[in-house]
Amino acid sequence: MARTTPPFAPFEFMIAWRYLRARRAEGGVSVMTWISLIGITLAVLALIATLAVRAGFRAEFVDTILGANAHVTIYQSGEVDQSGRLDRTIHDYAELAERVREVPGVARVAPLVKGQVMANARNRNAGIEVFGIAEADLKTIPRIAEPQESYGSIDAFQNGVAIGSGVARELGVAVGDRIKVISPNGVKTAFGTSPRVKAYDVVYVFTAGRYDIDRTRVYMPFAEAQSFFNREGVADELEVMVDDPETVDQMVPALLKAAGDRALIWTWRDASGSFLRALDIEDNVMFVILSILVLIAAMNITSGLIMLVKNKGRDIGILRTMGLTEGSILRVFFICGAFTGLIGTALGVLLGCLFAIYIDPIFALVNWVSGGGVWDPAVRGISFLPAKLQFGDVMSAVGLSLGLSFLVTIFPARRAARMNPVEALRYE
Repeated sequence: MARTTPPFAPFEFMIAWRYLRARRAEGGVSVMTWISLIGITLAVLALIATLAVRAGFRAEFVDTILGANAHVTIYQSGEVDQSGRLDRTIHDYAELAERVREVPGVARVAPLVKGQVMANARNRNAGIEVFGIAEADLKTIPRIAEPQESYGSIDAFQNGVAIGSGVARELGVAVGDRIKVISPNGVKTAFGTSPRVKAYDVVYVFTAGRYDIDRTRVYMPFAEAQSFFNREGVADELEVMVDDPETVDQMVPALLKAAGDRALIWTWRDASGSFLRALDIEDNVMFVILSILVLIAAMNITSGLIMLVKNKGRDIGILRTMGLTEGSILRVFFICGAFTGLIGTALGVLLGCLFAIYIDPIFALVNWVSGGGVWDPAVRGISFLPAKLQFGDVMSAVGLSLGLSFLVTIFPARRAARMNPVEALRYE
């Protein structure tokens, strides 16, 4: 009775390794093996690099939203006052803030006075958005209290205003300079409303890392903003920060109940939901496109194995007459293709991870070679190209590459296993 060998026996690996080694007479096979290896490496590198940049961009974008903006904004529906104007201000903002602060999961509540005005300095003008906020609340905003770059001291906030670096650049000012803030809704006189103009010292310049924030935002002490915008004794809205921004939708009912009947709520997901959904769609499309790229690279393995099987027809016939089963022949050529895919995937993962880790110097080199201006924060919204390696993304790339590499080797390996040894040796 013939003794059967276990699958993937050592001699099967030995034969596969001999077939993979370069030989002069089979230079074409060797070249196809190298092409397959390089193709898989580059495809996996592109997939991991794209997934890392996608994850980094999303994380940076969300972080800039959550780090410098309210997680939840509470304001009130309009109410007609005695003069017939629609009033949306919050009169009992202190009591309302206290009630909202007691909702489980709320980290901070800050009354705000907001207004869009013009800033002027040295004959230069810029449109700005003023946020009137208390100093203690300003220090709890991560991207403002601990920005990418800052000049001056946030502790001097009560003595002036804090402005974004884009505003400072547009006006040509620095810490210690004065800017004029001009509001069209100013002092009421017998001849109408005259613009309100007031000068403030710049005590703090911050770079939050998001273009639209750095370019337009100015923080002013809360009491001063109430006076400047004619909001004495009232606030425009409440800025709410929560412990877990990802679960903010679940907190909306409790926040509405605490805020009262006239309360309206706007969450960070409402403000950026369409953009985040667009990112999700783009992520799925990019993964599908790059998966096709990996498939094309894996198909080179099939081409190489078909050439290898054709060149090794005589060897296959001899091995079959020596007693090797169809299963052993199939596994020998499967190992040849799988080994190429395995090495290519490993190299691709290594290069992809290195690209994500050292993306800053790599991108700086690309920017230098191209003469600068590759990354425009006015278009992208953030000031640099981020990358974030995630274990799940790397495993997705590895699983996809190995799965396709193993799959495409089955057809040529089966063709070799089913080759008739008599036909293979007839013309030898």
